[in-house]
Amino acid sequence: MTSSSLSPISALSPLDGRYASKLAALRPLMSEQGYMHRRVQVEVTWFIALSDAGFAEFPPLSADARAYLHGLVSAFNEADGEAIKAIEKTTNHDVKAVEYWLKDQFAHYPESSELLAMQEFVHFACTSEDINNTSHALQIKGGRDVVLLPLLDNVIEKMRTMAHTFADVPLLSRTHGQTASPTTVGKEIANVVKRLDKARANIASVQLMGKMNGAVGNFNAHLSAWPDFDWEAFSRKVIEAPAPNGLGLTFQPYSIQIEPHDYMAEIFDAIARTNTILIDWSRDVWGYVSLGYFKQKLKDGEVGSSTMPHKVNPIDFENAEGNLGLANAMLRHLSEKLPISRWQRDLTDSTVLRNIGVAMGYAVLAYQSLMTGLNKLEINEAAIAADLDSSWEVLAEPIQTVMRRFGLPQPYEQLKKFTRGEAMTRELMQGFIAKLDIPESEKERLLAMTPGSYTGMAATLARRA
Repeated sequence: MTSSSLSPISALSPLDGRYASKLAALRPLMSEQGYMHRRVQVEVTWFIALSDAGFAEFPPLSADARAYLHGLVSAFNEADGEAIKAIEKTTNHDVKAVEYWLKDQFAHYPESSELLAMQEFVHFACTSEDINNTSHALQIKGGRDVVLLPLLDNVIEKMRTMAHTFADVPLLSRTHGQTASPTTVGKEIANVVKRLDKARANIASVQLMGKMNGAVGNFNAHLSAWPDFDWEAFSRKVIEAPAPNGLGLTFQPYSIQIEPHDYMAEIFDAIARTNTILIDWSRDVWGYVSLGYFKQKLKDGEVGSSTMPHKVNPIDFENAEGNLGLANAMLRHLSEKLPISRWQRDLTDSTVLRNIGVAMGYAVLAYQSLMTGLNKLEINEAAIAADLDSSWEVLAEPIQTVMRRFGLPQPYEQLKKFTRGEAMTRELMQGFIAKLDIPESEKERLLAMTPGSYTGMAATLARRA
């Protein structure tokens, strides 16, 4: 089978096979095509900036020439990528192939002499990694801002709506798997929402770094050409100025040949921590579905089990959990490997960097699955209420706490002896309360209490999320 005959069912990665349609938004940004696109953007931005640096040998480009060059970036397509790959077959060097392709494009400009005369300023004083590190940063910026964060935002806002909607629905808690003080459905969702709010902010706040300082980070080649020019300030401007005049990244002033990749570790760790929260939530929802607290809507014709007709499996949450785990495995390797380089450069980062899109792809796929699952959920208040009504033992906590307030002897020990190992009912608990030597008003308050009403300020906290 040739590469040209690849299809969704022959793809080695499920991201490009079974799940290809779900990764359509990420693919133009994080694929090799996207990588080449950003390389062209960086080369063009550097070239134009050099023309504005004030060098007599490279006068400012005309407005038409600038428009043509910016057009090469904005119109970059798969055919352009294939043309670069064809050049790479000869150069055996992917960045040099981009340089040669760009120079080839100069000949197609109507006033080609203007660009052709300056063509040796393409890639001027650059090492390949000046182009690559900035391109990776641009890819990550696009993947994060255009795809990953919007999908995560959808999940967070869906859950925030659920937290508010179910703020008052009482829920039996379980600690160590045992019945515990009640909460509300909304409050438990709100807990996750607030965790995700912080995690999302951490992802968004990571500064994406870039350097353009030459082969070992010292502007050696730059200063050999123009020793009196402030190359550091120039490089910073190119890195930090907004597009199209710059790259809109954060300048890295200290590097070896490669940008140290610490920021990559930071953002990959931030995504992984977010994913861990979502694994936790996926497992909890799975459990609530298992208990019957939530039902799942099915499409017409959809099958739950191949042999058990009654089943509606929580597959979206299982899919999310699995893909979040795959994402985290890759993200953690990326964050552990990429900041490490032997001396001024080795190539162990190169092949690893090509998998950034794969790691993000599994996260994106998981967020979509989670959103699909959340949209299917229907709360089963009757099942939740029935569970609460069979768990009157949870009122042992407020009873013994009130007993402590009024100085009754050994309240904890009394409730322990009364409740442990016994099936508690409304009658038994209220019978215990009726015998307490406490003010009548407090006794009436305890007698009015039910497992469903003993939720503290859960509803308030849920609505505040």
